[in-house]
Amino acid sequence: MPSNQETTSSFTYQKLTAEQLTAQVHPMLTQPASAENVAAQVLAGQSRALLALQHAIQSNSSYSHAFMALPSGLIANDVIRAVAKHQQWQAKNQYDWVYLAHPSNPLTPVCVWLPAGSAPEALHSLWDFLNTAPEQRSELMQQLKAQFPSSSFSQYLNHIATKRFDDIPGNELANIIVSHTQDAEPWVYCDRVNYARLFGDIRIQAVEGTVSSALHLIRPGALLHANGGVLVVDAHELLQEPHLWRQLKHVLRRKRFDWEQPGKGQTAIFYQPEAIPIDVKVILTGDTYLFSQLAELDEEFSNFFPFIADFTAIFKPSEHNSHEYLGFLTYLRDQVRHRPLSACGFTALLQYSSSLCEHQGELSLDAVRLMQFLEQAETLANAANSEYIEARHIHATEQEQDYRMARIAEMNWQSIIEQQVHIDTSGQVVGQINGLTVVSTAGIEFGEPSRITATVHYGDGDIIDIERKAELSGSIHTKGVMILTAYLAHVFAQKEQIPLSATLVFEQSYHEVDGDSASLAELCCLLSALANAPIEQGLAVTGAIDQFGNVQAIGGINEKIQGYFTICQQRGLTGQQGIILPYSNRLNLHLPPAIREAVANDTFHIYTVKHVSEAVQLLMGMPCGSAQQPDSASIFGRIQQRLQEVQELHHHDEPVFFRRWLRKS
Repeated sequence: MPSNQETTSSFTYQKLTAEQLTAQVHPMLTQPASAENVAAQVLAGQSRALLALQHAIQSNSSYSHAFMALPSGLIANDVIRAVAKHQQWQAKNQYDWVYLAHPSNPLTPVCVWLPAGSAPEALHSLWDFLNTAPEQRSELMQQLKAQFPSSSFSQYLNHIATKRFDDIPGNELANIIVSHTQDAEPWVYCDRVNYARLFGDIRIQAVEGTVSSALHLIRPGALLHANGGVLVVDAHELLQEPHLWRQLKHVLRRKRFDWEQPGKGQTAIFYQPEAIPIDVKVILTGDTYLFSQLAELDEEFSNFFPFIADFTAIFKPSEHNSHEYLGFLTYLRDQVRHRPLSACGFTALLQYSSSLCEHQGELSLDAVRLMQFLEQAETLANAANSEYIEARHIHATEQEQDYRMARIAEMNWQSIIEQQVHIDTSGQVVGQINGLTVVSTAGIEFGEPSRITATVHYGDGDIIDIERKAELSGSIHTKGVMILTAYLAHVFAQKEQIPLSATLVFEQSYHEVDGDSASLAELCCLLSALANAPIEQGLAVTGAIDQFGNVQAIGGINEKIQGYFTICQQRGLTGQQGIILPYSNRLNLHLPPAIREAVANDTFHIYTVKHVSEAVQLLMGMPCGSAQQPDSASIFGRIQQRLQEVQELHHHDEPVFFRRWLRKS
C-alpha cells in the first residue's frame, strides 16, 4: 500500500490488451472430437449440493429433511429427476394404501396397507372372501394372509371373518387411495401447492337433502403418493398459504396424517377416516433468500430442515472436471435440438457463457438462458443454411439481444451526444471528472457516464456532499464520501486542520445516487480542485476506495465500459479516451468485439489501478508525490503548497482581527 510519504515508487497501473478483455476459454475447456457421444449431464459442478442431499436421504430421522436452493436458471424438474437417478433414490417403506368399510361404523373407514402394487388384486380377493360362506373361509383366509402379508390387512380379515357383504354398513367396501406400479418413481414433485394437491381432501355429496361423505370421495394428495419415498415441494407455492406450512410440520412431527373434516364449517358432518402413518423424506425447493427467511422467521425450521443443498449457477473448471460441462452442453443440445457447433462456434458459446458469470474463470449453468440463446443461434444458422452453428451466428445472436434491449439506453446516450446532458470526452478541466454508473430500469441494465464536479473554498476541512444535502444520496454513497474524507484527513490533516472546504456533486442528476463505485472518481475530482490540476476528460473512472486510498472492486463493470465506449465511439474515437477501473475487476471483463478491436488499434484504452495515486497519474499527468514536501511538480505537493499559503494568510490576518475586536469591546 502506498504511504502518504512516498507514492511515486509504487506507481504500477496496468494497460490492458485486447486479449485480456474477455475469457480465454481454451485453457478451461476444449471441444472433443467425439462431442456427439458425450453423455448429458444436468448436475455439472453440483458436488456440494449433492453431498447435502445424499446425507439427508440416507438419514432415517424425521428431523433430517432438506432444502434444495435452486438458482432461477436451473429447471427444477430436470434437476430433481437427475439427482434421483444419480443417487438412486429408493422407496424404503412404500406400500399401497386402501380404505375399507368399518365392520360396525360407516363413518370411520379403516386404513389398511398392502404390499406395493397389490391393492387391486387384494380387493378382488376380499370381494371373493365376503361372498364365500363364513364356515368355508378358514383356508381362504390363510391364503390371503400369506398372499398379501400385511398386519393391518390380516387384522381386517379377522374382524370380518364371520360377516357377509350385507353385514358391513354402507354400500361401499373399499377405496384404493394409493397404488404403486412396479416402475413408479420413488419421488413426487408437488410444484402447484394447495391443500388438496398436497394433503388430499374428502369431498361431500348431497343426497335427498342430506349432506354426507363416502369412501369414494376420499382423494389423496402428493404427501400420500410419496409416502415411503421422497416428497419434493415448491416452497414458494407452499408458503402462499401459511396454514399449509404449519400442517406439514405437524405431519412430520407426528409421523401420521389425520384427515380434515369434510365440508369445513358444516358441523353436521362427522366423517373421519382412520389416520395414515407417514414415513416420507421431504425436500423443499426455493432460492437461497427464501431459505434464509424461513430460518430467521421460524425457529423450528432448522430442526426439520438441517440440510441445505445449495445449487450453483456457476461452473468453475479449476475445481471440477471440465468433462462435466461438456455433458451440460449435451443436455442443452438435447433440449434445444440444435445442429452441431463448429470449433469457432464452440469457443464463442463458451465466451458468452462466461460473460453471464461476469468472471473470466467461470462458466454459466443458467440452463434457461443458454437454451434461449442457442435457440436463437439455431434459427440464424438455419436461415443461413449452415451445417454448423458458427461463431458468426453466436455473435449475431448477442448483437440482436443487445439491440432488442437497447432502446432506453440509446435514448439516454443520445441526450449525452446531443449535449442535453453535458459530458466532456475530450480536453482538460479542473475539478471535473467522468464517473461511471449503471442504470437499472424495466429489467434492463446499462451503463452511462455521470459528470462529477468539485469546488474548493476557505473553510474547516468539510466536504459538502450536495447529493446528501438534497436527500438524493443513498446510505452506501454517503459512506463512500465519508471514507474519501477520511483519506484526505489521513494524508493532509495529521498535524493540523485543513483550512479549505469543498463541495461535491453529480451534475444533472435528478434521482437517488447510491453505491460507493464513484468514490475513486470523487476523490480524484477533489484532488484536482485542491491542486488546481486539470483532469483529462477522455478518461472515465470507476472504483471504490478505502481509508488508505486503495482501490477496491465494484459491480457492473462491463455495462459501465460499454456505455462510455458507445458515447465516445459515436462522437469519434480520439485515441485519448479510455476507462480507469480497479485492478481487482480485471477478471470480470467480458467486452464485445468492437471494444476489443478499438483497444487492439490503440484508439481506446482500459487501465487498471490498485491505488488512487495511479489514477491521479493517469488523469492529471502528474505523480501524487509527498504530502510533506510542498512543490509544484506533484499533486500532493501542490495541495500542501496551497494549504500552507491559506494557513499563512489566516495566521497573518488573525492579530488584526483581534485588535479590531478588542477596540470595539
